[in-house]
Amino acid sequence: MQNKTDKRIRLKKKIRTKIKGTDARPRLTVFRSNKFIYAQIINDMTGKTLVQASDVKIAKGTKTERAKEVGKMIADVASKAKIKKVVFDRNGFKYTGRIKLVADEARASGLEF
Repeated sequence: MQNKTDKRIRLKKKIRTKIKGTDARPRLTVFRSNKFIYAQIINDMTGKTLVQASDVKIAKGTKTERAKEVGKMIADVASKAKIKKVVFDRNGFKYTGRIKLVADEARASGLEF
């Protein structure tokens, strides 16, 4: 019997065959752990992380409030790096809860998916 992690990793590999980040449209990937949430914008052509944001240093608020803050932070840092359009990669997680909140806040703060 498979656990959730094995299923997510298998799904992640399947998604990554379809999604590629380019110079014009880098990939916004979101990772969720039990305590924290991380967002990175990656150029897959060069294999480099362009910008990143996480809630590791945000001490106040619930997990959902911190996820919204990470969405705002990644959009702000991306705009400073002159990134306007991205491809969203949910990293094998379901598009609900904190993953959706990060995407919605990033979209509301100016990133185009």
